[in-house]
Amino acid sequence: MIAKSDMPISSAAPEGIKPEGVAYRVLVVDDSMFIAKQLGQIFTSEGFEVAGTAADGAQGVELYKSLHPNVDLVTMDITMPVMDGVSALEKILEFDKNACVIMVSALGKEDVVKKSLLMGAKSYIVKPLDRKKVLERVVSVLKR
Repeated sequence: MIAKSDMPISSAAPEGIKPEGVAYRVLVVDDSMFIAKQLGQIFTSEGFEVAGTAADGAQGVELYKSLHPNVDLVTMDITMPVMDGVSALEKILEFDKNACVIMVSALGKEDVVKKSLLMGAKSYIVKPLDRKKVLERVVSVLKR
């Protein structure tokens, strides 16, 4: 007999697990350590694996290339030093036209978000981060 305390709180599988039972792998690119940590916590709480984090677009592009093809999703901040998120998105898509990138933006960057979506970003997340909205966007992109 299974004790009540051993039963999962929810019978639904965590959102971060692929149908074949392995975790989706996410690369987080953000110059804010706070945002990167917050995204990491949201992802790991749902069973995703954070494959890596990068503090600017240039690092993000290099890390993506080194992890490829073992990255399912990239969250890309728009405003960063060294290389901004739009330029990094462009470089990642040049390297892998099927890359799955979600832009992370502060309010008031609608024009840049629109440009990113036209370039090939799959979606966007607005700061401040809302756990439910982050997961909804990520899951809708991964399950397309």
